[in-house]
Amino acid sequence: MQSREQILEALTQILVDEFEIDAEDITLEASLYEDLDLDSIDAVDLVIKLQQMTGKKIKPEEFKAVRTVNDVVTAIEGLT
Repeated sequence: MQSREQILEALTQILVDEFEIDAEDITLEASLYEDLDLDSIDAVDLVIKLQQMTGKKIKPEEFKAVRTVNDVVTAIEGLT
C-alpha cells in the first residue's frame, strides 16, 4: 500500500510529465482546474494514467467530486 507521500509523488510526476505542469505549482491545496489549468479531457487522461499507476479500476463518477490535488490523493488512497 502506498503512503500519501508516495501517491502525491507519483501524481506530481504524472502532472509534470504528461501535462507539463511545474512541480512547484503542485500542492495538496492546488485546484486541478483553476490552479493547474486542467480541463475535463485532461481529467479523463489523468484518471487513465492513475489507473495504470495503481493497477486499480477508477470509476469516473468517483472523480466527479475531485477538485484539488488532495482530493485525488484521497481518492487513490480509497482504492487500495
